[in-house]
Amino acid sequence: MSAPASNADQIDYWNDTAGGKWARFQDRLDRQLEPLGRAAMDALAPRAGERILDIGCGCGQTTLELASRVGPSGAVTGVDISRPMLDVARVRPGPASAGAAEFLEADAQTYGFAPGAYDAVFSRFGVMFFNDPPAAFANIRKALKPGGRLAFVCWRPYVDNPWMRKPMEAAEPFLPPEEPSDPLAPGPFAFADPERVRAILAGAGFHAIDAQPADIMIGGSDLDQSVELAFNIGPLGRALRENPGAADKVRDAVKMVLERYVTPDGLRMPSAVWIVTADNP
Repeated sequence: MSAPASNADQIDYWNDTAGGKWARFQDRLDRQLEPLGRAAMDALAPRAGERILDIGCGCGQTTLELASRVGPSGAVTGVDISRPMLDVARVRPGPASAGAAEFLEADAQTYGFAPGAYDAVFSRFGVMFFNDPPAAFANIRKALKPGGRLAFVCWRPYVDNPWMRKPMEAAEPFLPPEEPSDPLAPGPFAFADPERVRAILAGAGFHAIDAQPADIMIGGSDLDQSVELAFNIGPLGRALRENPGAADKVRDAVKMVLERYVTPDGLRMPSAVWIVTADNP
């Protein structure tokens, strides 16, 4: 796969540290994110026989779920830039009576999708990492048929997501101060502002754009598994990669915060997302 210069940094990142860790923790991350992806799928309302494009499909859970929803007469293409995650996706068994599911290693910002090839486009947290979001969504829209649908889920602001914020706050006394980050740079919170999302989609030619807030409890792993996940994924994981010597000091503080959220069904914490929908005219 060629690596266009515009997204070279993201391609490197998701094929190195991030992709390997997401593949390693696939089961826990799928368990955690599944209800959020399903909320966006329900908004998309896949129909039997449709062809659907899954942007940022990662380890393939959403692609296989979409294939189940479109049934044996439909088909789903999962697209991602991360080879380690696609390696997991390609060996996962699909559900019975599902449509065809294929996986494509490509950058959705620049890939030459066949014009009008898909009835719908979906993404579970896979669209916030484009270097040029307007160009990316214009390219994605070309892959949709007239009247085709778009639905994706993205994070609302960091402050509204305790599952990421609380572990980081517990660790901050043991870490050097961080430089403020660019809120518009590619990353998990790049689409936290719904007005920015609406402007990007409108500029790309989408109509009937909507962004609905959803507050959903997520988690499901036990306490120790959740601490390990926080140490490897998200803001705390990034901070500890830069300051590995702080890990032992941080662990007890993070565990103390997370244990407040333990339930009989595993650790559960609030999450805050946008469910974004739009149509191709």
